[in-house]
Amino acid sequence: MEIFVLAFFALGYLVLAGADIGVGMVLPYLGRTAAERREVIAAIAPFFLGNEVWLVATAGVLAGLFPELEGELLSGNYTVVVALVLSWVVRDMGLWLRGRLPGPRWQTFWDGAIVAGSWGLALGWGVLLCHVLVGMPPALVVAVLVVAALFATHGLAFAALRLRGTLRERAAVLSGGAGEGRTYLLTAAALTAVGVLAGLRLPLEPGTSGPVLVPVILTLIPLLVAAQGWVWWTFRHRVTGPSYL
Repeated sequence: MEIFVLAFFALGYLVLAGADIGVGMVLPYLGRTAAERREVIAAIAPFFLGNEVWLVATAGVLAGLFPELEGELLSGNYTVVVALVLSWVVRDMGLWLRGRLPGPRWQTFWDGAIVAGSWGLALGWGVLLCHVLVGMPPALVVAVLVVAALFATHGLAFAALRLRGTLRERAAVLSGGAGEGRTYLLTAAALTAVGVLAGLRLPLEPGTSGPVLVPVILTLIPLLVAAQGWVWWTFRHRVTGPSYL
Protein backbone atom coordinates (compact mmCIF):
# COMPACT_ATOMS: atom_id res chain seq x y z
CA MET A 1 0.00 0.00 0.00
CA GLU A 2 2.85 2.41 0.81
CA ILE A 3 4.20 2.05 -2.74
CA PHE A 4 0.82 2.90 -4.28
CA VAL A 5 0.50 5.98 -2.07
CA LEU A 6 3.94 7.23 -3.16
CA ALA A 7 3.18 6.51 -6.82
CA PHE A 8 -0.17 8.34 -6.59
CA PHE A 9 1.40 11.58 -5.41
CA ALA A 10 4.58 11.40 -7.51
CA LEU A 11 2.79 10.61 -10.77
CA GLY A 12 0.09 13.15 -9.98
CA TYR A 13 2.78 15.80 -9.63
CA LEU A 14 4.47 14.88 -12.92
CA VAL A 15 1.22 15.07 -14.88
CA LEU A 16 -0.36 18.11 -13.22
CA ALA A 17 2.70 20.27 -12.53
CA GLY A 18 4.33 19.08 -15.73
CA ALA A 19 1.75 21.16 -17.58
CA ASP A 20 2.57 24.47 -15.90
CA ILE A 21 6.30 23.73 -16.08
CA GLY A 22 5.93 23.15 -19.81
CA VAL A 23 3.96 26.37 -20.31
CA GLY A 24 6.74 28.28 -18.55
CA MET A 25 9.34 26.66 -20.81
CA VAL A 26 7.61 27.80 -24.00
CA LEU A 27 6.48 31.21 -22.71
CA PRO A 28 8.65 33.21 -25.18
CA TYR A 29 7.23 31.22 -28.09
CA LEU A 30 3.61 31.55 -27.02
CA GLY A 31 3.72 35.17 -25.83
CA ARG A 32 5.45 37.52 -28.24
CA THR A 33 4.47 40.65 -26.29
CA ALA A 34 4.12 41.48 -22.60
CA ALA A 35 0.33 41.39 -22.88
CA GLU A 36 0.38 38.01 -24.61
CA ARG A 37 2.75 36.57 -22.02
CA ARG A 38 0.46 37.80 -19.27
CA GLU A 39 -2.46 36.00 -20.90
CA VAL A 40 -0.41 32.82 -21.30
CA ILE A 41 0.47 32.94 -17.60
CA ALA A 42 -3.24 33.29 -16.85
CA ALA A 43 -3.65 29.80 -18.32
CA ILE A 44 -1.72 28.27 -15.41
CA ALA A 45 -2.40 30.86 -12.70
CA PRO A 46 -5.29 29.00 -11.01
CA PHE A 47 -3.45 25.67 -10.98
CA PHE A 48 0.26 25.96 -10.26
CA LEU A 49 0.01 26.34 -6.47
CA GLY A 50 -2.37 23.39 -6.19
CA ASN A 51 -0.09 21.34 -8.42
CA GLU A 52 2.85 22.05 -6.13
CA VAL A 53 0.91 20.52 -3.23
CA TRP A 54 1.42 17.16 -4.93
CA LEU A 55 5.20 17.63 -4.75
CA VAL A 56 5.04 18.59 -1.07
CA ALA A 57 2.88 15.52 -0.43
CA THR A 58 5.33 13.33 -2.36
CA ALA A 59 8.24 14.61 -0.26
CA GLY A 60 6.25 14.02 2.92
CA VAL A 61 5.31 10.47 1.92
CA LEU A 62 8.90 9.76 0.93
CA ALA A 63 10.25 11.01 4.27
CA GLY A 64 7.57 9.33 6.34
CA LEU A 65 7.17 5.98 4.59
CA PHE A 66 10.49 5.50 2.78
CA PRO A 67 13.15 7.19 4.95
CA GLU A 68 16.04 5.09 3.64
CA LEU A 69 15.15 5.82 0.02
CA GLU A 70 14.81 9.51 0.82
CA GLY A 71 18.31 9.53 2.28
CA GLU A 72 19.75 7.74 -0.75
CA LEU A 73 18.06 10.06 -3.23
CA LEU A 74 19.14 13.22 -1.38
CA SER A 75 22.70 12.14 -0.69
CA GLY A 76 23.24 10.72 -4.16
CA ASN A 77 21.67 13.63 -6.04
CA TYR A 78 22.33 16.57 -3.73
CA THR A 79 23.36 18.98 -6.50
CA VAL A 80 20.31 18.13 -8.61
CA VAL A 81 17.94 18.50 -5.66
CA VAL A 82 19.39 21.92 -4.80
CA ALA A 83 19.06 22.98 -8.44
CA LEU A 84 15.44 21.81 -8.45
CA VAL A 85 14.60 23.80 -5.32
CA LEU A 86 16.31 26.92 -6.67
CA SER A 87 14.50 26.58 -10.00
CA TRP A 88 11.22 26.15 -8.16
CA VAL A 89 11.82 29.33 -6.14
CA VAL A 90 12.96 31.35 -9.17
CA ARG A 91 9.99 30.23 -11.27
CA ASP A 92 7.47 31.05 -8.55
CA MET A 93 9.11 34.40 -7.82
CA GLY A 94 8.71 35.25 -11.49
CA LEU A 95 5.04 34.30 -11.46
CA TRP A 96 4.28 36.36 -8.35
CA LEU A 97 6.46 39.41 -9.02
CA ARG A 98 6.17 40.07 -12.78
CA GLY A 99 2.88 41.95 -12.41
CA ARG A 100 3.76 43.94 -9.28
CA LEU A 101 5.21 46.86 -11.26
CA PRO A 102 4.18 48.12 -14.72
CA GLY A 103 7.66 48.75 -16.15
CA PRO A 104 8.60 46.68 -19.24
CA ARG A 105 12.10 45.96 -17.92
CA TRP A 106 10.67 44.66 -14.65
CA GLN A 107 8.20 42.38 -16.43
CA THR A 108 10.76 41.16 -18.96
CA PHE A 109 13.20 40.29 -16.17
CA TRP A 110 10.65 38.20 -14.29
CA ASP A 111 9.37 36.62 -17.49
CA GLY A 112 12.95 35.48 -17.97
CA ALA A 113 12.93 34.10 -14.43
CA ILE A 114 9.79 32.10 -15.23
CA VAL A 115 11.39 30.62 -18.33
CA ALA A 116 14.72 29.90 -16.63
CA GLY A 117 13.05 28.37 -13.58
CA SER A 118 10.76 26.23 -15.72
CA TRP A 119 13.66 24.92 -17.79
CA GLY A 120 15.60 24.29 -14.59
CA LEU A 121 12.70 22.24 -13.23
CA ALA A 122 12.27 20.24 -16.44
CA LEU A 123 15.99 19.52 -16.81
CA GLY A 124 16.36 18.81 -13.09
CA TRP A 125 13.54 16.28 -13.08
CA GLY A 126 14.93 14.88 -16.31
CA VAL A 127 18.35 14.35 -14.72
CA LEU A 128 16.85 12.77 -11.60
CA LEU A 129 14.52 10.44 -13.48
CA CYS A 130 17.03 9.49 -16.17
CA HIS A 131 19.78 8.92 -13.60
CA VAL A 132 17.54 6.31 -12.03
CA LEU A 133 16.61 4.84 -15.42
CA VAL A 134 19.90 4.77 -17.33
CA GLY A 135 22.62 5.58 -14.77
CA MET A 136 25.36 7.91 -15.96
CA PRO A 137 26.24 6.83 -19.52
CA PRO A 138 26.66 9.32 -22.38
CA ALA A 139 23.06 8.60 -23.32
CA LEU A 140 21.97 10.39 -20.15
CA VAL A 141 22.19 13.80 -21.84
CA VAL A 142 19.95 12.68 -24.70
CA ALA A 143 17.49 11.10 -22.28
CA VAL A 144 17.33 14.28 -20.20
CA LEU A 145 16.63 16.39 -23.29
CA VAL A 146 13.88 13.97 -24.33
CA VAL A 147 12.21 14.29 -20.92
CA ALA A 148 12.52 18.09 -21.07
CA ALA A 149 10.95 18.08 -24.55
CA LEU A 150 8.14 15.94 -23.14
CA PHE A 151 7.47 18.56 -20.46
CA ALA A 152 7.42 21.30 -23.10
CA THR A 153 5.02 19.35 -25.34
CA HIS A 154 2.78 18.65 -22.35
CA GLY A 155 2.73 22.38 -21.62
CA LEU A 156 1.88 23.26 -25.21
CA ALA A 157 -1.07 20.86 -25.15
CA PHE A 158 -2.31 22.28 -21.86
CA ALA A 159 -1.95 25.85 -23.16
CA ALA A 160 -3.90 24.91 -26.28
CA LEU A 161 -6.71 23.64 -24.05
CA ARG A 162 -6.76 26.90 -22.08
CA LEU A 163 -6.07 29.68 -24.58
CA ARG A 164 -7.98 31.21 -27.48
CA GLY A 165 -7.31 32.72 -30.86
CA THR A 166 -3.74 33.25 -32.00
CA LEU A 167 -2.29 32.00 -28.72
CA ARG A 168 -4.22 28.76 -29.06
CA GLU A 169 -3.03 28.34 -32.65
CA ARG A 170 0.58 28.70 -31.54
CA ALA A 171 0.09 26.26 -28.69
CA ALA A 172 -1.60 23.71 -30.94
CA VAL A 173 1.30 23.59 -33.40
CA LEU A 174 2.02 19.95 -32.42
CA SER A 175 -1.60 18.95 -31.85
CA GLY A 176 -2.98 19.15 -35.38
CA GLY A 177 -5.57 21.85 -34.92
CA ALA A 178 -8.20 20.68 -32.44
CA GLY A 179 -6.23 17.66 -31.22
CA GLU A 180 -4.85 19.28 -28.08
CA GLY A 181 -6.91 17.01 -25.82
CA ARG A 182 -5.43 13.94 -27.46
CA THR A 183 -1.93 15.39 -27.23
CA TYR A 184 -2.40 16.22 -23.56
CA LEU A 185 -3.49 12.67 -22.78
CA LEU A 186 -0.57 11.22 -24.74
CA THR A 187 2.02 13.40 -23.02
CA ALA A 188 0.40 12.71 -19.65
CA ALA A 189 0.64 8.98 -20.35
CA ALA A 190 4.28 9.38 -21.42
CA LEU A 191 5.18 11.27 -18.23
CA THR A 192 3.36 8.62 -16.21
CA ALA A 193 5.32 5.88 -17.99
CA VAL A 194 8.64 7.60 -17.28
CA GLY A 195 7.70 7.93 -13.62
CA VAL A 196 6.59 4.31 -13.35
CA LEU A 197 9.74 3.00 -15.04
CA ALA A 198 11.90 5.07 -12.72
CA GLY A 199 9.93 3.88 -9.71
CA LEU A 200 10.37 0.24 -10.68
CA ARG A 201 14.15 0.69 -10.47
CA LEU A 202 14.09 2.20 -6.99
CA PRO A 203 14.59 0.15 -3.81
CA LEU A 204 11.08 0.72 -2.52
CA GLU A 205 11.41 -0.76 0.96
CA PRO A 206 8.86 0.87 3.30
CA GLY A 207 9.88 1.95 6.80
CA THR A 208 8.17 0.98 10.01
CA SER A 209 5.74 3.91 10.21
CA GLY A 210 3.41 2.68 7.47
CA PRO A 211 0.66 1.24 9.73
CA VAL A 212 0.35 4.62 11.43
CA LEU A 213 0.76 7.03 8.51
CA VAL A 214 -0.99 5.21 5.67
CA PRO A 215 -4.53 5.42 7.17
CA VAL A 216 -4.03 9.14 7.79
CA ILE A 217 -2.82 9.72 4.23
CA LEU A 218 -5.66 7.67 2.76
CA THR A 219 -8.09 9.84 4.70
CA LEU A 220 -6.58 13.02 3.28
CA ILE A 221 -6.38 11.86 -0.35
CA PRO A 222 -10.12 12.32 -1.10
CA LEU A 223 -9.90 15.89 0.23
CA LEU A 224 -6.93 16.65 -2.01
CA VAL A 225 -8.60 15.13 -5.06
CA ALA A 226 -11.85 16.97 -4.33
CA ALA A 227 -10.03 20.30 -3.99
CA GLN A 228 -8.12 19.70 -7.21
CA GLY A 229 -11.33 18.74 -9.01
CA TRP A 230 -13.09 21.86 -7.73
CA VAL A 231 -10.31 24.09 -9.05
CA TRP A 232 -10.35 22.41 -12.46
CA TRP A 233 -14.14 22.67 -12.66
CA THR A 234 -14.20 26.31 -11.56
CA PHE A 235 -11.57 27.32 -14.14
CA ARG A 236 -12.64 24.90 -16.87
CA HIS A 237 -13.31 27.65 -19.42
CA ARG A 238 -10.69 29.10 -21.72
CA VAL A 239 -8.76 32.16 -20.61
CA THR A 240 -10.42 35.43 -21.59
CA GLY A 241 -7.86 37.89 -20.18
CA PRO A 242 -4.98 38.41 -17.80
CA SER A 243 -5.07 36.94 -14.30
CA TYR A 244 -4.18 38.32 -10.89
CA LEU A 245 -0.57 37.41 -11.64
